[in-house]
Amino acid sequence: MPAILIHGVPDTHHVWDGVRRHLTRPDVETWDLPGFGADRPPGFGSTKEEYVDWLVRRLERIGEPVDLVGHDWGCILTLRVASLRPDLVRTWAGGNGPVDAGYVWHPLARIWQDRVQGDRYMAELRAEPFAEEVASGFDVPLDLARDMASRVDEPMKDAVLRLYRSALTMGAEWEPGLSAVSAPSVVFWGRQDPACQIEFGRKLGASLRSSEVIEMDCNHWTVLQRPAEVAEILEKHWAARDAA
Repeated sequence: MPAILIHGVPDTHHVWDGVRRHLTRPDVETWDLPGFGADRPPGFGSTKEEYVDWLVRRLERIGEPVDLVGHDWGCILTLRVASLRPDLVRTWAGGNGPVDAGYVWHPLARIWQDRVQGDRYMAELRAEPFAEEVASGFDVPLDLARDMASRVDEPMKDAVLRLYRSALTMGAEWEPGLSAVSAPSVVFWGRQDPACQIEFGRKLGASLRSSEVIEMDCNHWTVLQRPAEVAEILEKHWAARDAA
């Protein structure tokens, strides 16, 4: 069974490049969500439900349960998949993506959710200032932040706005479903994250009955700041399932 790694926002599969270099297994796949480096299917509206449905359909084609991993929105979406279709998931791992009714969206998310402010933000967005903002606000190395920002094109901007506007009450809607997640789980979370605070990682671990909640000494983008550590966490998690 393969390992499937799902990125967040505003990322593509490239956010996992550093982690992949430290993984030893050959069957790792990193997917681009529609609108995030991949074309959107005709009629695809980039809502949270449509992304979950897209993941479910693609996972069904694999034909066996997978080791599913997510960061940021990848964490949120893969958890929803694991709650709705536990038959598709052998193990789950993820972090820095709260699924909690008590979570208040971070300031930039609230801008994106506002139709006037969000549209203006995206119209004025330029790669270099955005990269500098990510680097200074989230401790991402500037070269990696620039690489990320360079991939934010017009389809991604539209997808981001549509996704966030579909998710005003995501926590209240999806948190109850966490009790249906049956796959062995591990949570890894950057405890310095100002947007997705560590308390929500701890609560997520409790809701999932996770084997561990690993509080990493970094900011939101664990997969960029600590790729070797993330890879080690994943391989340990998968090995424990193999040995069970």
